[in-house]
Amino acid sequence: MIFSSGTKRPKIHSSAYVAPSAIVSGDVTIGAGSAVLHGAVVTAEGAPVTVGDQCVIMENAVLKASGGSALTFPLKIGNRCIVGPQAYVVGATIGDGCFVAGGAKIFNGATLERGSGVALGAIVHVKSRVSAGASVPMQHIAFGDPATIYPPEKAPEIHSKMNFYADVFNLEPGDDVRARAAETYSKFLRKVHAQDAAVEEHRNVKPPPRRSGEEPPQTQATEVDKVVDVMMLELEEMEHRRQQAIKRQKG
Repeated sequence: MIFSSGTKRPKIHSSAYVAPSAIVSGDVTIGAGSAVLHGAVVTAEGAPVTVGDQCVIMENAVLKASGGSALTFPLKIGNRCIVGPQAYVVGATIGDGCFVAGGAKIFNGATLERGSGVALGAIVHVKSRVSAGASVPMQHIAFGDPATIYPPEKAPEIHSKMNFYADVFNLEPGDDVRARAAETYSKFLRKVHAQDAAVEEHRNVKPPPRRSGEEPPQTQATEVDKVVDVMMLELEEMEHRRQQAIKRQKG
């Protein structure tokens, strides 16, 4: 489903595919030839989300941006990227040609440079940078700028070097910081989503043929009454051919 958030409405290229069970909400741009599969959530909460051309956002992946008065974390995904099933990417910058495998997590302020990869279940932590062409192995943790790769058992050491709640929630540490984070974040989300409203669902359209070197049509806000459900037309044509074949056999 497609949701507006306040005055912000998703802009989905006419050649992009958004599954009926996916959620696209707020200030989100999805580029030409990209596909957002079933159960995926792409939501802008106070900052924009941009998904480039020819990207694949797989089943149940979560892509988020967030921004308040103190901290802003837009999410930008470059061209020709894959985000695997159940991956979680929030407030990060993903360069062209990157691969984020299933179950991977990439946190606020992190950067994947061009052509880098994050394997199954790996983590790129807050404000960390993975160099161009590098890879974070399965279950490992990338931390730092430039990132050092740590095995899973080093997680406590990494935790001691970072101030997650200050960097993400702008909260001073303390015994009750987790509770304060929940209180602050719930208040923020109530405000951001107070005016959310479902809008007409985006449907695929068959892109018109283009001459060599011609620019693709501009990305526009979803307007269902001005597009054609090509998949339905194809199904109707198949059924028509099937009925004609039956008639020929009977004749």
